Parts: sequence; structure tokens; C-alpha cells
Amino acid sequence: MTTCYQLYIGGAWRDATGGATFPAINPVNQQAWADLPQASAEDVDAAVSAAREAFDGGWKDTNGLTRATLMQRLAELLESDAERMAQLETTDNGKVIRETRVQMRFAARNYRYFAGWADKLQGDSIPLDRAELVDFTTREPRGVAALITSWNSPMAILANKLAPALAAGCTVVIKPSEMASVTTLAFAELCERAGFPPGVINVVTGDGSVGAALTGHPGVDLISFTGGTATGKAISRVAAEHLTPVTLELGGKSANIVFADADLKQAVTGAVAGIFAAAGQTCIAGSRLLVQRDIYDQVVAQVCERARAIRVGDPRDESTEMGPVATKAQHRRVLDFIDRARTQGATLVAGGGEPQGDVYTRGYFVEPTVFTDVEPDSELAQEEVFGPVLAIIPFETEEQAIAIANGTAYGLVAGLWTQNLARAHRVARQLQVGGVWVNTYRTNAAQAPFGGVKASGSGRERGLHALDEYLEIKNLMIDLSNEARDPFAIRT
Repeated sequence: MTTCYQLYIGGAWRDATGGATFPAINPVNQQAWADLPQASAEDVDAAVSAAREAFDGGWKDTNGLTRATLMQRLAELLESDAERMAQLETTDNGKVIRETRVQMRFAARNYRYFAGWADKLQGDSIPLDRAELVDFTTREPRGVAALITSWNSPMAILANKLAPALAAGCTVVIKPSEMASVTTLAFAELCERAGFPPGVINVVTGDGSVGAALTGHPGVDLISFTGGTATGKAISRVAAEHLTPVTLELGGKSANIVFADADLKQAVTGAVAGIFAAAGQTCIAGSRLLVQRDIYDQVVAQVCERARAIRVGDPRDESTEMGPVATKAQHRRVLDFIDRARTQGATLVAGGGEPQGDVYTRGYFVEPTVFTDVEPDSELAQEEVFGPVLAIIPFETEEQAIAIANGTAYGLVAGLWTQNLARAHRVARQLQVGGVWVNTYRTNAAQAPFGGVKASGSGRERGLHALDEYLEIKNLMIDLSNEARDPFAIRT
């Protein structure tokens, strides 16, 4: 039996105009388990209009304490409902239940963190050259924000955007990926229960036409998008028509760099977690493992041993360590990447196919896969697979490691494994990425900014810097002298 969901617009639940729907597919068994509304351009317009009415009708002037109180209440509701929400998300995208539970609580942490900032958005007093001039700034909400999230971590990614947007005083229209929309609609129920005024939070679901209608809407004041680089470029082109500011969190081909002096047990664990957690379906996946030649054979052997031991299965099973990839298309894409890597000269040393057994026959499962002899300029080392496929590349010197790490179009994150603190600082400064982990990987914090450079995007999420994406700086200059001045003179 499938559950039927509705759009959430202007504080009301409603079917999509025309009644069109689409199914949510469980990646474990390819079964439809929920029925979701396929929004129209008319629905998008209604959502943007509701957000605008709520913004102009009082939300932008709501004091920070009130916004913070609502956000704290939302965090409490999400925490208390974390198990149900985790089960929904695991069923929707195949991520193991242990991780989705953590992500629900991490999302709640984000709402609490930004709630703490909601009443602290003060400006600056600026001393000028002339004493009779008083100058200061205010930080004001931009307006209606379009928040577009991806299918791999819907609730965690939404929290990165919605929490600072609400703290800043913006209203929002949320468009989740059509590949995993259920938790976003379930979350809207929590927003309603928390007491947010109608129109402050709106959710529209559907395929790419919904995203196109939203990002091209003239009533949208800013766009925050998480997803593929190609789609990010398309959104930027559309946004340019209205000069709409855009924050982009896009793809990655991150280098996880292991130096010979690293704690190998720690580094191997980080390497395995960096690529096989979430079945490699994360923009921060450490999909390129760069290993110094002195320890290369040792690291390869240990990584392969760990990869072969990973328990692949139903993500709702507590003992499962890696579930399926999320969609049929992604399943085919990952297997095609593996096949091409074989023909292009890389050496397959672990995995490389679909796991065998009755439990896997209907799901989108891929074995944890490891390649060696990977050329730094090969497709496997350059293109984002977004699956459980690791390319191991040797290097000799720091300089070579930096060159290989920087030698892709992407620049999201990187990992460094070394006991040499000077080396860690030296190499980190030269890596063309938005963030560097040293002796850890896939570690996140609500307070720490996150985002990329180059083809990995622009702007920042999480941390104090994320608020700036949703705020405008206004300058006020007041002349206290009451003196008449020459209207044609330059004033400084």
C-alpha cells in the first residue's frame, strides 16, 4: 500500500494542479511505496506568491527571538521524530539507517545553531573622516529563497539551506529531488506543527520542469542549489536573466592524500569511510586515494581487505554497512564507469560488479570497488562517479601529490593523512579546494563553513558564513550638521 502526499503551499496541503503524480521507488526492491505530486508551473507560481506574501506581510519584520523560538521548536520536533524520518529517508534513497538517524540529529543541530544567530544579526558602526557624518550598516533578509536539494541526503542538505534562510528572515520555496522527496514533505508537516506562519515554508515536488519554473521565476530573490555541476551551470544561466544571486554546492572528485608518515590504521579507515560510506553517493566522497609510493602496496592491500569485508545489504538492517545506490539510472551509470575503467587500463583489485545472492536480485546494488594503476588524467580519476568506486594513485613527493590533487575541474574538499604538522599546513594551503580534513574525513560541524571552488560551486553553507548568502548589507549615512552645502560639490 502506498502513501499519498500533497504539496505544501501557503500553509495548506493541496494536490498538484491537474492531479499529476509520480511514484517513489525503493532502491532495495524497485517497489513503488509512495505517491508524490507532480507540480506544475502554476503550482510553482502559487508557492512563490505565498512566500512573497508571507515575507512582505510580516516575516521579514519578525524579531529574531521569535524566529529563533520557532526554529528551536522545529529542532525539537525533528529530534523526537528522528527514527520515523530516518526510516522514510532510508526507504527513499537506500542510505543505511545508522547514517540517516545521525543525519536527522545533525539537521536538528543546524536549526539550533542558526536559531542562536537569529537575534544577533547586527550591523557595523563605521567611523568616517568627517565627524558630523554618522555611518552604519544593517543586515536585512534578501527575500524569497528557492532551495533545491539533491537525493543523496535530503534532510541534511535542506538543513544547510533552510536553517540560515529562516534565521536571516527569508521565506522559502523548497524543491527536493524527484528521486527522494518523501522526507521533505514529511518535514513540512513538522514545520506546520512548529507554528511557522503560512507561506514562510513551501514545498513543491516533481521533475526538472518544476526546478526550471522555480529558478526562472522573477519573484525569486536568491537560489541555493545542491546537485550536479551541469545542472548548476544551467541554473546560473537562467538566474543571470534576472540577476538572481545563486549559491551552488556541486560535484567533487576529492583527493584523500596519505603520506608515508601517516597512522596507517587511521588513514585506511578514513579512506574506506570516505568512499564506501553512503555507497559513494556524496559530493565529498574521497574517490581518489593518493598514496605515497613507500607505503603504496601496504595501503592497497589493507583497503582491498576492508572493501571486501563490507556488509552490503538492506539499509534498514542494523548490521548493513553499505546499501544500494539510489536509482536505476545511477546503478547503470556506476557499472558503466567500472566497465570503461577496465578497458582503459586500470587494474580492478576488489569488487567490480553486482553482489550475488537472492537479497540483491531486485535492488540497485554495486560491490565496493577498488582500482589501481589509475592514470591521473583518466576518466576514472577526472569524472565524478557518485558510487562506491575508488581510484588509488601513487605519488612520490609533496609537489606531485599537490599537482595530482589539483589536477581536476573540481575543488570541493580534500583529506590529508600525516603526523607532520608543518606538512599539513603547507599542503593544505596549496590545495585548490573549499575545505581540508587532516587525519579525519567526512567529519562535519554546524559551525564550520562548507562549500567548493572551481566546478564544485560557489558560496558557503553551514557556519556563520552561510548567513551572508541570505542577507543584504544596507549602508545608512546621516549628516548631523544641518548645514546647506554646494549641491554640485563632491562630498567626502
